[in-house]
Order: sequence, then structure tokens, then C-alpha cells
Amino acid sequence: MIRATVVRALLLATAFAAALTPVTCLGVDSNQLPTRATKELPPALLALLRQKKMPKHSPILVRIFKEEAELEVWKQDTSGHFELLKIFPICRWSGDLGPKLHQGDRQAPEGFYTVTPELMNPNSNYYLAINTGFPNSFDKANNRNGSLLMIHGDCSSMGCYAMTDEQISEIYSLARDSLLGRPSFQVQAYPFRLTPANLARHRTHPQLAFWKMLKIGNDHFETTHLEPKVDVCDRRYVFDAQAAPNSPNPLVFNPTGKCPAFVVNPKIARQALEKQRADEAEYAQLLEDDVPAAPIYSGLDGGMNEVFLARFPVRVPLAQVLPYASYLPQLPPIPWINDDGSLTSKWFGTCFEYCEVTIGW
Repeated sequence: MIRATVVRALLLATAFAAALTPVTCLGVDSNQLPTRATKELPPALLALLRQKKMPKHSPILVRIFKEEAELEVWKQDTSGHFELLKIFPICRWSGDLGPKLHQGDRQAPEGFYTVTPELMNPNSNYYLAINTGFPNSFDKANNRNGSLLMIHGDCSSMGCYAMTDEQISEIYSLARDSLLGRPSFQVQAYPFRLTPANLARHRTHPQLAFWKMLKIGNDHFETTHLEPKVDVCDRRYVFDAQAAPNSPNPLVFNPTGKCPAFVVNPKIARQALEKQRADEAEYAQLLEDDVPAAPIYSGLDGGMNEVFLARFPVRVPLAQVLPYASYLPQLPPIPWINDDGSLTSKWFGTCFEYCEVTIGW
């Protein structure tokens, strides 16, 4: 009897360990992948690639905007520049505006992230999933923690950016094709479009300085349509840094150490500086006009693009959270009600509806 109990315990432990092992996408035989992970792009999207002169396997870059609930996929065209391919409305994101700080705070991450083939999950419980790579070196240097923050399907989020299954199928296929022979692609996640008007509205928010730092990388991309090179030193982001002319040593960045002497690529810096000056003048005028400031905390847990409001009416009354969400201890999961009245979480170890777990992402 005792021996049988021990054997059962070992079998359960083995099964649990297997469930904790991340599933890679591009590192396994494609014949073993589910059909949803190997699907060709739909004809309309292939036609759009041809129209925009974007090779099927050219690099992509993903930009996410919480407040607008939009995910943009940019793709490199034959000129070598990134151009906007398609905007996907986000079905659900959770938390409030502001970066992810702690495991269990419901916050979807903000910042610059690198997605490698190992972060693509074809066997996700949420149809398909792309791990954003949180925490990155900036997050770790600032003692931010959490795990398995995804872009996935199923329109259900507690720390992730959730799309519909149809949307994630396209996004996943675009990412998969771009990673053929390439090590990674970049994800830029923002609280909102970093315009002077939006920054002026959120001027009282405690994360304003962080957002202005993100805006530097945003401006580098928007003015050049080239992927910004991202480094971290002195616990801050540095964009498009290069060694000074005639410098004898290569640049070495330590996320928690002092920044080395560097210069910003002059071609990029010149264009970005022009945009920065124009934006600062507009921002100053908005402050002088005393435009209304947005509440620091929305009081709601996340958001949904308005195009989904009619489609998912039972998910519109979002649960209230206490300010400031990013500083709260771990909160219990919120059960979302499906059309049939059943709890989405099914309350089976409620973690199955929670993004920050190692099972089922």
C-alpha cells in the first residue's frame, strides 16, 4: 500500500514537471506541430504583403498601445525600412496604465522586449501564444518580476495581451515566418500612443518619467522606421548607442552599472531631436492651456477595444481594482462569465485563466 502510494506520487511529480517544461515552436520538427501553428497566412494578408512590397520572411516589429487597445504589426519592405502592415484591435488587456512591477499585480508589461523562437508556443491553452520576454534586463535591474506575460488568443487576460483566436493565428504566422533564419523580433509595449496630447493628459501620473524614457525609443523608430537598438545601463534604457569616433574599446553595457561613454547614431539622433523639440513645444502649450488631466488610476482592471464590446458584452463590466494596481500584492483571479453562463476560469486551480503561470501558456 505504501509502495503504491509512493509510485503514484512519483508519477504525479513527473507529470507536473513535464507540464512545467516550456514548449518551443521553431525548435521542433514541424511535422509534430499542431495545424494551427503551421497554417499559411490568409490570402488577403498575402496579397497585402505583395502590395506593400514586403517579402514573406522579412523581419517584423510589434507595437502595442494599451489605452487605444491596439496591436500593430510592422514589417520590413524591400527598401529595408519598417512600414505598418496591419492594426489588430486588442480583445483584452489587464491591469491599469503603467508597467508591470510584481508577480500577481495583473499589469501587462510596458517596455522594449525581444522575442526569440523559444518564446513561441504552438501548444498553448490559449490557442497560440507568444511570450513577450518579460522580465527583460531593464525590468530585472529595477527589481521587477513576473513570468509568462503573453500575447495569446482566447480573449481572456490577467496580465497578458489577449487577442481573438483568428487574430493570434495571423500574428503568430507573421512572427513564425519572420523568425526563419533570424534570431528574434522586437516588441514595443506602450501605455498609449506617446503623443504630446496624451502625455499632457497623463502628466500627473507617477510613471510619467518612465513613459518619457520610452518615448525616446519610440521617436527613434517613428522618425527612421528602423528598429531601435536597445541597451540598458544605470537601470535605464539607452537607444541606438554606439562608440565615440576613434574609441579604442567596444561598448559594454551593464544594466545596473554606470553607462559607458557613448554617442547616439548621428543620423538617427538628428531626426529624433527634431521630433522631440516639436513635441516638447506642443506639450508646453498644452500645459499652458491647462488641458484637463486624466485620473491617475482608472479604477478598472484592463480594457477592451470598442469593436469587441458588442461581441463580448458579458466582459464589458470590468472588475474594479484598488489604486495603485502595480503596487498591490497578489490578487485573486477574476472569473469572467461566458455566454453560456459558465465561469471561464472553471475554478480548476484558477491559474489556468492567469497568464503568470508555467502551465498552459
